[in-house]
Amino acid sequence: MTKKNKTTRSTGGAKRDDRAAMILSLFRESPNNKFSLKHLASASGGATKEGRRETLAILDRLFEEGIVEECSREKYRLTQQHLPHYEGIADMTSKGSIYVRVEGLENDIFVDQRNTSNALNGDKVEVAVVMKERSGQMKGEIVRIVERCRKPYVGVAEVGAHQIFVRPDSRRMPMDIYLPKSQYPEVKDREKVVVRIVDWTPGSKSPVGELVEVLGMAGENDTEMHSILAEYELPYRFEKEVEEAAEHLDGKITQKEIDSRRNFIDVPTFTVDPADAKDFDDALSVRKVGDGVWEIGVHIADVSYYVRPHSIIDDEALSRGTSVYLVDRTVPMLPERLCNELCSLRPHENSLSFSAVFTINENLDILDEWFGRTVIHSDRRFTYAEAQEIIETGKGDYAEEILTLNRLAQGLRAQRFKNGAVSFEREEMKFKLDESGHPVGVYFKVQQEANQMIEEFMLLANRRVADFCGHRMSDHGRRVKRTMVYRVHDTPDEEKLERFRQFILRFGHIFKATKGRAVTKEMNKLFKQIKGSTEENAVTTMAVRSMAKAFYTTDNIGHYGLAFSDYTHFTSPIRRYPDVMVHRILAHYLSGGKSVDKESLEGLCQHSSDREVVAAEAERASIKYKMVEFMNDHLGEEFDGHVSGLTEWGVYVELEETHIEGMSFLRDIAGDFFEFNPEQYEMVGRSSGLRLTLGDPVRVRVKNADLQKRQLDFELLLPQLQGREGEEGKRRRFTPRASKNSRKERGERPSRAPKGEKPQRENEGRGDKSKRSSRKRRR
Repeated sequence: MTKKNKTTRSTGGAKRDDRAAMILSLFRESPNNKFSLKHLASASGGATKEGRRETLAILDRLFEEGIVEECSREKYRLTQQHLPHYEGIADMTSKGSIYVRVEGLENDIFVDQRNTSNALNGDKVEVAVVMKERSGQMKGEIVRIVERCRKPYVGVAEVGAHQIFVRPDSRRMPMDIYLPKSQYPEVKDREKVVVRIVDWTPGSKSPVGELVEVLGMAGENDTEMHSILAEYELPYRFEKEVEEAAEHLDGKITQKEIDSRRNFIDVPTFTVDPADAKDFDDALSVRKVGDGVWEIGVHIADVSYYVRPHSIIDDEALSRGTSVYLVDRTVPMLPERLCNELCSLRPHENSLSFSAVFTINENLDILDEWFGRTVIHSDRRFTYAEAQEIIETGKGDYAEEILTLNRLAQGLRAQRFKNGAVSFEREEMKFKLDESGHPVGVYFKVQQEANQMIEEFMLLANRRVADFCGHRMSDHGRRVKRTMVYRVHDTPDEEKLERFRQFILRFGHIFKATKGRAVTKEMNKLFKQIKGSTEENAVTTMAVRSMAKAFYTTDNIGHYGLAFSDYTHFTSPIRRYPDVMVHRILAHYLSGGKSVDKESLEGLCQHSSDREVVAAEAERASIKYKMVEFMNDHLGEEFDGHVSGLTEWGVYVELEETHIEGMSFLRDIAGDFFEFNPEQYEMVGRSSGLRLTLGDPVRVRVKNADLQKRQLDFELLLPQLQGREGEEGKRRRFTPRASKNSRKERGERPSRAPKGEKPQRENEGRGDKSKRSSRKRRR
């Protein structure tokens, strides 16, 4: 009997504990809500008299512990210190508000500018959630800066009589940075400087910075390019120790070294590169070995012979991860002594290489393959234009070899697309620069058969090296996996694909496929349909966004875009660190080594992928700067274009001739008040009924070119609205802006993307067309 009584009391206590846990959970799940006693009793297990009494007892205990407070008669809420708290990374907008990215949370936490507690972009912060909307959007207050971000800012110094304020280029830093003039008297007005935040005391309007570097006068080409590199924390020179280590490398190729390698010196060999190329990291050799049978050598600079693991040069190359290609310059991964001399497969010189050699017939059957270290002699350096002329005329140096290679390459290309490769062929814009680096013209890089010839044999080498290194044959004839560095590309995300399908419906295109290789077939069919149309760039850009991003990893999931089950990067070790890793792995396996350590390699893959992203962002920034600089010479001029994007605040227009994109703010369109209809993805004039949507032809005037912010503003010229300016001006004076429920006022981030597409937060309020440029090397 006694035992039974104890059990009863224990069960009752457990029920009370369950009720208390449930009540506390209700408070934490809805931190902005005020709960009545009746509501809490009912929600936690029953609104009986006994239930209300137990609930009141629980609330009394929570009140005494400082967890809840009574905010009105018999209504309770969480106290400030017991609101849900999270740690995350601050992502600042151009308006000064912040989104806190918290690992594990689906939605970021929005913090109004008034509640940021002097947090800055990139800071690690503690945020308290004070409100949770029905949409799931959480709003919070930053209560503590856990760790300041050490990333530097680039800006223009405005020197006053007693102080210096730096106006940052980045839109993620909407306030000026203070520098003590007494500490930095050498800083001149209008100089571009690099600064780092050291302090921001409560109540102060500006954070205090320290000077990292003076880059030069704003507006000068070298200054602006160095500014972009500094913004992305990319170096623009090598440390003295690295340069000295490169200079001390022995560049002589001894007879002993030649004898230790497979000799291709007497085999016809040549390079094909852009006209302005300075480093030549790949060459092709070709010779006939039978009736309709050819030996094709893909020879790659043997960087790993000169750059030894953990040397000062190797450490620097790993840190950089990749070469960076700005509009007017290359920031190399390796010192010039290596990339332009020792490792460059220059014409009329013997060079050390790492090669993939294939015996292939006219049916594209690979009869044999060989991998190993070689020595070659490049007989000729071709530009793409020179090789293309030989392909078209059938005449010129090594015409038979080039025509053979091109014929086989076109067969490989056709085979690849038949197997399901995606045909992304977007125009790549280039600038004509004068001696000072100022853009004086725009042209477009054209991919011709000469480019495709080199590309197909590089792809062949990459996939065959990946297959060889990724597997070994056991004594029983089974394929056994080995650790390898892969370049992978996942299948398209179904949700993104659905958004793409809805997007192209606006242009009258129907995309039927939903998954698998049918997607690539349908995608290639679409690209043929839109070739040369006004919507080509918009559709192609959205198609790229619907695809996954390629990256490096030791977990092989194949390369969807190229339709390869095994793929790696082997062919560019001068400019990509993963290729150096692959050369070392290949040499290790060729010498009979065991499977290499997966964990350490995966870390290097992640680092290389991250560095690739940073380099790409810097490249786009340099393109964007040159776009604005080029259009700065055309202020006030009119151009034909078409609508390339729509947002709540403006219309993006791409110029027909140059493909340069700028934006026209809705508030600046005279003659009507335009509103964005996201359902139909169009702009509608409130009184005129005029509609604007993607692809519509328009005429614009260049209104403003902000070089520091890399922003380009257009004025839309709409003849349909001529004569309505005065009438609409009066109407605007009395008609409130229809923004009461706008995304901005609700604290949500604005987006230029189609409905459902996640916007680019760093470009809030601005376009970023330069993201559309692509490079074949990023495959």
